Amino acid sequence: MATLIRRDNRDVAQPATNPNYRLDPLRVMDALLRWDPFRGEWSGMTQAAEFAPRFDLKETKDAFVIHADLPGVKDEDLNLSLTGNQLTISGKREDEHRQEGDAYYAVERSHGTFARSFSMPESVDAEGVSADMKNGVLTVRLPKKPEAQPRRIAVGKSGGTGAKA
Repeated sequence: MATLIRRDNRDVAQPATNPNYRLDPLRVMDALLRWDPFRGEWSGMTQAAEFAPRFDLKETKDAFVIHADLPGVKDEDLNLSLTGNQLTISGKREDEHRQEGDAYYAVERSHGTFARSFSMPESVDAEGVSADMKNGVLTVRLPKKPEAQPRRIAVGKSGGTGAKA
């Protein structure tokens, strides 16, 4: 029978309490990259796990488009604001209710609040911004102002209307 090791992002088992403990270098690197010295939650390698969704930002010829993976975030728990050229996306994902007496062998999904800000170019049309949430993916579309969009300039032949000498 395989030995199951309980992994919890909020508390990493220490070698003294778990004889099957193995140092996971990826988890250590992740903890180091997420460390914020001003939050005061650092105690060795056991920093509290945070919900940190991933974002993609792309530019098309007529808009900027942001995709965010937000599984489990409800529409009413999501806030988007555009102030000047600063777009802020914030929200929270609630922790699932856990039944007393249930044995969890792995707890890796994080929960909590998040906030992410993007500095957008001045060419964004603030009146036309739209957002849609579908299957846990948020899509924000920020159209460009018409004068900022590239336009094609036609090259024509000169008519040759000059007088002959």
